[in-house]
Amino acid sequence: MTALSSASTAHEPPQTRDLVTGLERGLAVIGAFDQTRPRLTISEVAQFCGLSRAAARRYLLTLEHLGYLQCERRMYALTPKVLRLAQGYRQSSTLPRVVEPELHKLANCMKEASSAGVLDGDDVICIAACTAGRLVSMTLQPGTRVPAWCTANGRVLVAALPPDEVGAWVARQPLAPLTAQTLVEPARLVEAIDQVRRQGYAAVDQELEPGLRTLAVPLVGRQGQVRAAINISVSADRFTMMQLVETCLPRLRLAQAHLSALL
Repeated sequence: MTALSSASTAHEPPQTRDLVTGLERGLAVIGAFDQTRPRLTISEVAQFCGLSRAAARRYLLTLEHLGYLQCERRMYALTPKVLRLAQGYRQSSTLPRVVEPELHKLANCMKEASSAGVLDGDDVICIAACTAGRLVSMTLQPGTRVPAWCTANGRVLVAALPPDEVGAWVARQPLAPLTAQTLVEPARLVEAIDQVRRQGYAAVDQELEPGLRTLAVPLVGRQGQVRAAINISVSADRFTMMQLVETCLPRLRLAQAHLSALL
């Protein structure tokens, strides 16, 4: 088994005086909208982003003027123009372009869904996905965010953090049960992440969604840093957890080795 290695990409944080607060808040307003909050009022945006109602109104009006938001009956929603921001990443970054062909091979070979994700704070952002005709979960789409603590990709990525930081990372998670099988005890979650680090893969059984079983491995770059995680997701009525590991892990390992050589 290949153990996970800690990332060594620390950078000194910028000085506050060097940051553009208005840009930071404007992006936070865009980030307030997601699949659970598709339409928001001024007051809701203000509360979610920690802004005054007057400030939230100005940001919303500005983003509406720029074409990133539309307003109907005092409810704001994102417009398709926001996709230009994501498309800029997908077209300029090598990571999705390198990963996508291998995900297609995985999905078509196993006839299951496969995706890749990166860690963003406490969440995993999907950067590429292929379903091979099986829509196992709505979260398996580029751009979607899921909690890292209860997902296979997430646990693989968190396991790459320095071991002495994992406890603090777990402590700030909400650990609310999303299903009957969600692991919510902090000590057990730290233990599960430690096991992922030792064995080099994560297997999560219906902790994010009922019926969703997922197996994930890290993608380690040439300098030893974990760049992303890739997974295979299946329906619980087609695979037991043992079958998932026995059947899919070897193929997932091959994809891991191929991609890691390219990163």
